[in-house]
Amino acid sequence: MTPKTGILLSRIKSPEDLRNLDEAQLPQLCEELRNFIIDVMSVNPGHLGASLGAVEIAVALHYAFNTPEDKLVWDVGHQAYAHKILTKRKDLFHTNRTYKGISGFPKMCESEYDAFGVGHSSTSISAALGMAVAAQLEGIKDRQHIAVIGDGSMTGGMAMEAMNNGGVSRSNLLVILNDNGISIDRSVGALKDYLTDIATSRTYNRLKNFVWKALGKLTANIGPNHQRIAQQIENAIKGSILRRSNLFESYGFRYFGPVDGHDVKRLAHLFKDLQRIPGPKLLHVVTKKGKGLKLAEKDQTKYHAPGTFDRKTGEIIKDNCPGKKPPKYQTVFGKTIIELAEQNDKIIGITPAMPTGCSLNLMMEKMPERVFDVGIAEQHAVTFSAGLATQGMLPFCNIYSTFMQRAYDQVVHDVALQKLNVVFCLDRGGLVGEDGATHHGAFDLAYFRSVPDMIVSAPMNEQELRNLMYTAQSEPLGAFSIRYPRGRGVMPDWKLPMEKLEIGKGRKIRSGKDITIISIGHVGNFVTEAAQKLSTENIEVAHYDMRFLKPIDKILLHDVFKTHQKIITIEDGTIIGGLGSAVLEFMSDHNYKAEVKRLGIPDKFIEQGSLSELHKECGFDAEGIILSVKSML
Repeated sequence: MTPKTGILLSRIKSPEDLRNLDEAQLPQLCEELRNFIIDVMSVNPGHLGASLGAVEIAVALHYAFNTPEDKLVWDVGHQAYAHKILTKRKDLFHTNRTYKGISGFPKMCESEYDAFGVGHSSTSISAALGMAVAAQLEGIKDRQHIAVIGDGSMTGGMAMEAMNNGGVSRSNLLVILNDNGISIDRSVGALKDYLTDIATSRTYNRLKNFVWKALGKLTANIGPNHQRIAQQIENAIKGSILRRSNLFESYGFRYFGPVDGHDVKRLAHLFKDLQRIPGPKLLHVVTKKGKGLKLAEKDQTKYHAPGTFDRKTGEIIKDNCPGKKPPKYQTVFGKTIIELAEQNDKIIGITPAMPTGCSLNLMMEKMPERVFDVGIAEQHAVTFSAGLATQGMLPFCNIYSTFMQRAYDQVVHDVALQKLNVVFCLDRGGLVGEDGATHHGAFDLAYFRSVPDMIVSAPMNEQELRNLMYTAQSEPLGAFSIRYPRGRGVMPDWKLPMEKLEIGKGRKIRSGKDITIISIGHVGNFVTEAAQKLSTENIEVAHYDMRFLKPIDKILLHDVFKTHQKIITIEDGTIIGGLGSAVLEFMSDHNYKAEVKRLGIPDKFIEQGSLSELHKECGFDAEGIILSVKSML
């Protein structure tokens, strides 16, 4: 399908073309942009809802500012599709998030208009502040530095750290707070309540507008102190009506808003006016996620990244493949933790703003008092879990592998060092597909393997996941990591009785005289497929599923090295420091000699693509395993 570009959008090749439009044409351009995004996303899935809600922000920013000379940083990047289309990538947008196509996130090497590469939340203010300070040091006075951050990302501690630093910097920094009340799931916490107070207080907004208009008429009589007096009056309004001082101004930022984020002409005026005000500023913009697609506006969580959908109705197109399909690992986790929690009243569910993504929403519906969505705050999620554990609770802290990187210090210092019982369920372990390099869970096996006393595990299938979860809660075991991939497992009939596993004990899947393959996690299923195909060629492969990377099964490894001289290791994680490294270390420590080949994610950042494409690129799909086996025989 060729997306319709519209009369105005067809003329826009770059922001320079946009700035040649008459201001009165901006609403039409926004409508055309929104339709273009919907057309493309209906057949090539992506992050739909946030980008639909930020169309006017993107248009107004590029209209009012001199990008790329003025530096524009988008937080996360879920909201930046209109930005990409306007910045010389309209003709490439149909390749968004596809193999060898453009990234789903802003990326410095992709465009000069992408001032900073993003993908994880809460980074934009820090990056834009660094750029602003650099401009000060170089004596550049006219350059503008803008960070666009969502209310969900603002809950991240890093954003508040940047506000704290930025407020005293006197730098030329503008923060656009895109407040739509939702990240993926509904925003939670005190900041959400505070923003709601501001956005919904009609008394405050009417009175604020009245005072500013009145002061404009009285400026001549007030004299040179009119700005200070005006600010004092506005602060009094905020403090008395909202019953609290302004949070952002307490950080040293001038606060403006809230304003309608879908009034593109007013936004353009405001952005131009704000360029004339020196120092750090924050504009509070209220938008609707999914704007322009009725079903996306109604169900904002489902339409965050809905997959393919009907362009006219918005209805999501379901997978109608016949037969009973294996469940997603996330679903197995969500249903299994309910079973365990019904038996063990100490189990608590923790998630940093991902209850639907990780399926803790299922437990939240049944046991709302025992599930905590702490917002986008991974560090807090881990240490909050540690605090619960000190009082005898058993937290199951579910964090995507790529986001667990942000809380590594807390895992080491607050959990493992203190020998506290916290179960870390690392969703999206390994390659994740179309979200690309920023979201692949490539490193958790390696970075957790180095932590003393930590248990590091990965299930090969749904039943193994259930067994690992059951084992983790059966007795005090300290820090316990269970990582599993995005997507479906391999067992349509998965809900079998759970059993306790021996910690550090692997299992032999298949005997074979020619070569041994040692795997950990879901990729063991690729080995099973490859071994079956190789057996038809009279190549017999022995296969061992380790289950645990730490403690590793030394008895199993002794058996392998005593019986085989050709060994392949396979893991859906970086080959630096993971299973392959552990096996080589064992071989060296015990003076074995063998030919060992490691398969896994190579020592580079892997870009976006389908899982099958990326597994093939990295050489550990079934065909890649077959080629590796034959190359060693």
